[in-house]
Amino acid sequence: MVPLIDPLLMFGALGLVACSLATLNTATRTAVPGHPLYYVERQAIYAGIGLLLAMALSRIDYSRLREYKLGLYAVMIAMNLVVYGAPAIRGAHRWIPLPFLQLQSSEFGKVLLIVSLAAFAVDRSRRLHERRTTARIMLLALLPALLVIPQPDLGTGMVYVAIGFTVLFFAGTSFKQLTGLVAMFIASVAIVLAGAPAIGVHLLKPYQVQRLTGFLDPSHDPQNQTYNITESLIAIGSGQKTGRGVNATQTKLNFLPANDTDFVFAAVGETYGFVGAAIVLSLYALLIWRALRILTMSKNLYGTLIAGGILAMLMFQVFVNVGMTIGIMPITGVPLPLLSYGGSSVIVTFIAIGLLQSIRIQARIAAAGKGRALLS
Repeated sequence: MVPLIDPLLMFGALGLVACSLATLNTATRTAVPGHPLYYVERQAIYAGIGLLLAMALSRIDYSRLREYKLGLYAVMIAMNLVVYGAPAIRGAHRWIPLPFLQLQSSEFGKVLLIVSLAAFAVDRSRRLHERRTTARIMLLALLPALLVIPQPDLGTGMVYVAIGFTVLFFAGTSFKQLTGLVAMFIASVAIVLAGAPAIGVHLLKPYQVQRLTGFLDPSHDPQNQTYNITESLIAIGSGQKTGRGVNATQTKLNFLPANDTDFVFAAVGETYGFVGAAIVLSLYALLIWRALRILTMSKNLYGTLIAGGILAMLMFQVFVNVGMTIGIMPITGVPLPLLSYGGSSVIVTFIAIGLLQSIRIQARIAAAGKGRALLS
């Protein structure tokens, strides 16, 4: 009998949801007067919806999605354009208002990009040595990135670029071409942050520049520009080994900004200390390990590239989010998968996990079929 889902992958995902609910229970009890469990209850509902979608996707052969690559890519582009016609929320055009959920189109764009970009790469697998192929695939990733950055959502734009690069890497693109892409990226950053402003052209707003560079010197303006990083470092440092629990003042008294979303890891560090942070990071390590394992056992290149794209999405978000809370990465608003509060992020991460489960199940079915063929 062919085993079904990967239990360790599911354990890691559900463990992170449990950590999220425990952290939100402490960090957001006073956020909504008269409803101390507002964020906890909604996060649990989002996780439940995501889990159902993951289980449904795991029963579908992911290879069928390859046929719909053009449609899926078009849906992603359309969703990232529609938000510009929706009402702005906190000065940003990122969400499509629905009755129960503010749907963040750029989040769903991540998994749509992975599925469609992997299909495009497979179609040109025999031409991956050509620079034209590398350029086309990266342009397919850059187009949606350029749509979400002005929303503004710089963090998700960076995730899109990371997905495109990783798909090329696992598809077998030459090291020379990948090195060229990295060099072009570094040159682009230098032009945006230094070259263009030197001649009077400002491609980013002042607060965006400060977010990208403030981590280099967090003590420069701790009461204003680098306030978020300073408070995050104070919160994590005060947690020490086992955390401050109910006495986590930085989190409970709202000194720590966005303690339910961007800086939820700092809330974990203050409330549960090094032990809590280590548990969270261990669960992410488990997710990444299982994604890598599934990547290696895929029955075809399409599954390998989907798994690689999901791996890039998870690793990039974890590294950037945790890095910005401890002051080694710029603040870009990238959520921490399954830990940060937010329906779109939680549901999309579970959809990605469902795709990984589908890849594993199809690989086991294919392997079992080969075994029966050899015995017959």
